[in-house]
Amino acid sequence: MLSEEEIKTENTQEKRHKEKKKKRSRQQIKVRLIPIWLRVLVIMIAIVISLLAGIVVGYSVIGDGNPQDALKKSTWTHIIDFVNKER
Repeated sequence: MLSEEEIKTENTQEKRHKEKKKKRSRQQIKVRLIPIWLRVLVIMIAIVISLLAGIVVGYSVIGDGNPQDALKKSTWTHIIDFVNKER
């Protein structure tokens, strides 16, 4: 049977061993599966696709227009002229 002192020394040794493991794991460099710059690029592309989809759906469903007309330059110049017209 183990004495109290032996149990305490075993516990402290276990704690030290755990602390060393934690320090080793903290020192390891994390390698990312997907780099941050690629994440940002994917998010930017998703935003652009969402914006274009919203424009097409809004123009064709809400505005009862042709979905292909939503991406034409003439449509947007007409909209900008309509918004900026003098009263």
